Parts: sequence; C-alpha cells; structure tokens
Amino acid sequence: MITPASRLSGALLVRKERSLVNVVWRMASRKVEKLNDEERQTKLNPLLNSGWTLVEGRDAIYKEFLFKNFNQSFGFMTQVALQSEKMDHHPEWFNVYNKVQITLSTHCSGGLTTNDTQLANFIEKAAKRVAE
Repeated sequence: MITPASRLSGALLVRKERSLVNVVWRMASRKVEKLNDEERQTKLNPLLNSGWTLVEGRDAIYKEFLFKNFNQSFGFMTQVALQSEKMDHHPEWFNVYNKVQITLSTHCSGGLTTNDTQLANFIEKAAKRVAE
C-alpha cells in the first residue's frame, strides 16, 4: 500500500540519487591536468622559493604558518576556507593554537595542478594580511 510517508521516502531517494549523480558528474567534468614541466618552473618554483616544500612520496606541497595567537591563525584559516569554497578546492590542514600546517594537492588529478598553485598564492597573501 502506498502511503504519504512512502511517497515522501521515494521522493527523497530520487533526490539523493540525482544529487549524487550531479556530484560525480561535477567532479569528473572539473578534472584539472597535472602541472607540466614548464608550469612547474613558472608556477611552482616561486612558491618553493617562498617556503613551500615538496612532500616526499607524493605530488604535493606543504607549508607551516606561525601566527601570534589562535585568533590570528583562525582568522587566516577563515579567509582560506572562504576562498577554498569559491574555488571548490580544499586544503589538507592541521591547526594547533598559533600553528597552521597546510598540504595542497589535487586528489582527482593525482598531483599538483594550477588549482594548487592558485590556492597557495592566495594563502601567501592571506598570511601576510593577517600578520599585519
């Protein structure tokens, strides 16, 4: 017997399926190519010269930021979080009091992409703004 509750349950399942399909489609359609040799020279090297390091064993970059206190580190993380949402590209990060550790890599591409270098450049600017 079909009841109003079963209709609602069926409608919710259809919505969830559509939502999952949309998420998978968006992820597949957004795949970004890994940095080529020229891009590594022009986009990655400036970051490596400003304190970012290559992560051993994977195609990723890492940097640790130190701030005066937790308020500064949290303000910094808030700026990065908002930008990450706009870019739909999110860092791996860890925070304890005034320390923020960040690793960037594009999982769906299997390594570093222009998304990572763009976010790293934003992160550099955000850290300077917060420290002023």
